Amino acid sequence: MPITHSATRSPSATRGCRGEKAVEKALELSPEDYFIIDSMGWVLYREGNLKGAAEQLRRALQRRPDAEIGAHLGEVLWVMGRRDEAERIWQESLKSAPENDTLQKTIKRFKR
Repeated sequence: MPITHSATRSPSATRGCRGEKAVEKALELSPEDYFIIDSMGWVLYREGNLKGAAEQLRRALQRRPDAEIGAHLGEVLWVMGRRDEAERIWQESLKSAPENDTLQKTIKRFKR
């Protein structure tokens, strides 16, 4: 069963929840899978571990430049107060996927 962000975006995505445990197990089985690394970064973000989240998301983006991963990393960087870096990540992601819905919504939400 693939790990998706629906499991990690819910309000119950806190330390020890079933979603986090599933992501941790998936990461053990496939430690280089960029989507699983992205999911772990999202779990860490939801827990408030911004530094850990940024590290995981940056690692995922290095493995695969993907607009959704870029949206997630940009969001974490923005929340950390690193807005210039967040905007740079978003702009790079827009170049490769200008129509990506997740990326568009993330940028709109933070750049009101």
